[in-house]
Amino acid sequence: VLASGAWSIGVENALHTHGRKRYKNRPTWPLEAEPVSGGGAPVEVPKMKKFQQQLGSFESLQFEPEMQQERRVRIYDYSAELIPFQKAWEWQHESLDGQLDRLKNEKNGGSQFIAASPDEESLDLLLEGGQDVIFMLQHEPVYTLGTGSDESFLLGNTHGVDVVRIERGGEVTYHGPGQLVVYPILDLRGYQQDIHWYMRALEEAILLALKSVGVAEACREEDVTGVWVSTKKIAALGIKARRWVTMHGLAVNVDSRSLHNFDGIVPCGLVGRKVCCINDFLDEAITVEDFAPHMKRALEHTFQIKLSPI
Repeated sequence: VLASGAWSIGVENALHTHGRKRYKNRPTWPLEAEPVSGGGAPVEVPKMKKFQQQLGSFESLQFEPEMQQERRVRIYDYSAELIPFQKAWEWQHESLDGQLDRLKNEKNGGSQFIAASPDEESLDLLLEGGQDVIFMLQHEPVYTLGTGSDESFLLGNTHGVDVVRIERGGEVTYHGPGQLVVYPILDLRGYQQDIHWYMRALEEAILLALKSVGVAEACREEDVTGVWVSTKKIAALGIKARRWVTMHGLAVNVDSRSLHNFDGIVPCGLVGRKVCCINDFLDEAITVEDFAPHMKRALEHTFQIKLSPI
């Protein structure tokens, strides 16, 4: 999962503070990832810090059905594959750079959404990565640390899994097989220019997807980000944004493989809190590939978009 409470935003952005309410239970990496050492038992495990994006509230977007059909976003679905962390990092940055190039030329730039029948100009923009896109995948095993993460949350035995320090905020987390990771590269001008709203929107999409597969007990918890079932964390999120264009995203633990390496860390710096997966709560197990369509529909509903596969 991505670190609980992980976020950072470019200095050119100003945070919107409208509606800063605490939510109750209702529905950057550097250009080269930097390896860090992970040995030795921690002397003292620091207490979790609270982060600003635990504030805010979710308000539904409202568009007419015909307008939603025009809000088309490209999705790259690799949910059945294991993608190396570095490769996904490159995809995100290429897409982010394309969006920023489009914004630099706003007067001549195209829409952040893709056309149903793209002309030559809009097709060029799509190929250059200048429009909204979502990547959905599984990762090869990796632990990640945010820019300010405390290495004492690495508990000594990292099982030979790579450890990298990346651009986002927040504490150490784990990605691996059995976990669905979603990276939306979205220009929030087309949604709400509010980082807190966006974090709550990601949680909303996770809740909808979980409920649709039968995990009805999934909920938010006050003062912490992510989605929980019976006090255990089933999904987490962490983002970075630059000029209101997002990267990083969310991760949901689907099958038991996703839990194997969490014992090497204090996940998200939440001392004493455990993690769980979807199949812990289902009579009939599902796969990451089974869960992916539910996540897609939840994203479409929450962000009022139409996802278009490559």
